[in-house]
Amino acid sequence: MSSCGANRIAHLELHTGDLSSACGFYSSLLRWQVERISAGAASYHALEMGRGLGGGIVECGASRPLWLPYVEVDRVDEVTDRARGLGASVLLEPCEGPAGWRSVVTSRAGGEIAFSQPKRRRDRRRTQTSRLMER
Repeated sequence: MSSCGANRIAHLELHTGDLSSACGFYSSLLRWQVERISAGAASYHALEMGRGLGGGIVECGASRPLWLPYVEVDRVDEVTDRARGLGASVLLEPCEGPAGWRSVVTSRAGGEIAFSQPKRRRDRRRTQTSRLMER
């Protein structure tokens, strides 16, 4: 995927203060399948939204529910810097997670958007191997 070409929305995440009600609402309304995933002390609820689009619901201190689109990019760090150069504020600096790297930016006119750089299989194996070696 070229950083000069169009980038696809890869994931939609709902940030809400009422996880239970949000899960019930979308499951009943749209028949989305909800799966609870343990993530340390917190939990994450994955959504199967259909047509290859994944999503999730996160309970947090959001002042109002907010859908956050994750756009898949080649280089999270470069896109985050480009957004900063265009006047965006960085809410989450690029960081690594189990599936890849991500960041979140916001702009007055454009709202919040997240960027996602998935790990390639080789990168995932390297991360798993390094964790095993740390034990």
